[in-house]
Amino acid sequence: MSEAIKRLTDFPVSERSEPAFGKDLLTDVLRKGARELLAQAVEQEVQEWLSERSGLRDEHGRKLVIRNGHLPERTILTGIGPVAVRQPRVRDRRSAEERELFSSKILPPYLRKTKSLEELIPWLYLKGISTGGFQEALQALVGPECPGLSANTITRLKEVWQQEYDVWSKRSLAGKEYVYVWADGIYSNVRLEDDRVCLLVLIGVTKEGQKELLAVEAGHRESEESWKDVLRDLKRRGLAIAPKLAVGDGALGFWAALRKEWPSTREQRCWVHKTANVLDKLPKTLQPKAKAKLHEIWMAPTRAAAITAFDNFLEDYSAKYSKATDCLKKDRDELLTFYDFPAEHWKHIRTTNPIESTFATIRLRHRRTKGNGTRKATLTMLFKLAESAARRWRLLDGAQWLIEVAKQTKFQDGQTLTQVAA
Repeated sequence: MSEAIKRLTDFPVSERSEPAFGKDLLTDVLRKGARELLAQAVEQEVQEWLSERSGLRDEHGRKLVIRNGHLPERTILTGIGPVAVRQPRVRDRRSAEERELFSSKILPPYLRKTKSLEELIPWLYLKGISTGGFQEALQALVGPECPGLSANTITRLKEVWQQEYDVWSKRSLAGKEYVYVWADGIYSNVRLEDDRVCLLVLIGVTKEGQKELLAVEAGHRESEESWKDVLRDLKRRGLAIAPKLAVGDGALGFWAALRKEWPSTREQRCWVHKTANVLDKLPKTLQPKAKAKLHEIWMAPTRAAAITAFDNFLEDYSAKYSKATDCLKKDRDELLTFYDFPAEHWKHIRTTNPIESTFATIRLRHRRTKGNGTRKATLTMLFKLAESAARRWRLLDGAQWLIEVAKQTKFQDGQTLTQVAA
């Protein structure tokens, strides 16, 4: 929980200063201004809609689509508290078959909270506010006068999120192409079940450089069959073009599945996972120095320099610590695949950081809730976390080179062969 949010929930609402929402003149002015601006905007929207139908008249020349007073007043919850609004009523006197119903895009019929406030609710929950402290946090942020924002809101939201996940997991992928994909297995606790659930996650990047969540499914991290199910489902939903490169930890069952479902896809092992695995097989006193030597490998400017650093590491540690060097050299080729791709992409494709950074928030959420109650709830939580994180995903550096990678342009040490020749 961030310090700002924690301070909001550290003491009762009744002990906080009240003027910000009740008797504060500035807030009242802002609400009045918001109400007037909203009324003007809706009035303009109605007038434009009526103008487009002004030519519709009966046999006596009277307009068939006209203004007809106002709908009952309703209250919209906003970041500055409740704002009362009245929407003009429209009457269409044509036959039932021809009649049109006016629906405001500014004030949809069932709108009760502004979009920013709707997004605030899951944000607070997903970022670690416990259900018990939820009401106080909301009252501190938007004022005690806002009804309908209670802990029960979370229960309703979870049901909506599950429906959204179900729709998302069945969406069509026809016509999509992902140049790179990152794969990982994320473990989460499930309170109402005996074992931990592993969520198989795939993130892809399009030719335009935009990262997208591809799959979140329950399964087994080391299971080839679990990953086959994920990849086959993507293909059934229309993903016909195999990625050019896949990035992941060497322990995943993903690789065996990949070779059967997408045999043309190149493999890149994650250097963060590999470094941790190698260091785990060395004495702690040697780990800082060994880590620096591993760093020299994957930060080398060319494949030749990386191979030299690789061989030096094996020579330094193989005599006494063969388990560490065996762990490193068994994935030698797959650890250096990135040299055959644009140099601007190396920092993105040497690790599974896109997945690790995206789902780090779930660890905070699980510390607050001691795990989700069911596998379905865990799946839903991860989906909503990724959806929230995706709004901040930026384009890959050197996104213009992704088209060349998609066309299978050859690269050597991060440059095209034409650049190397020059």
